[in-house]
Amino acid sequence: MNMTEVPAGFVVCIDNTDYQASLERHKIYKFLKDDDAAADGDLRIVDESGEDYLYSAERFVRIEVPSEVQKSLEVAL
Repeated sequence: MNMTEVPAGFVVCIDNTDYQASLERHKIYKFLKDDDAAADGDLRIVDESGEDYLYSAERFVRIEVPSEVQKSLEVAL
């Protein structure tokens, strides 16, 4: 999967235990649609490296953002 995939939405990291180099607590991340990952309890997150990786969904809380903020986040993340 690559960054050209349509994002499924945005999440906030609430637990970066064992992943301090890849994830920052309280930071907003883009996640990509991945039904296989979701079935296993994971999310495909675009992390600090700019690449997408699987992380446990329990590490994140999904958020809804206004369309203006979403446009800004799409460019920034």
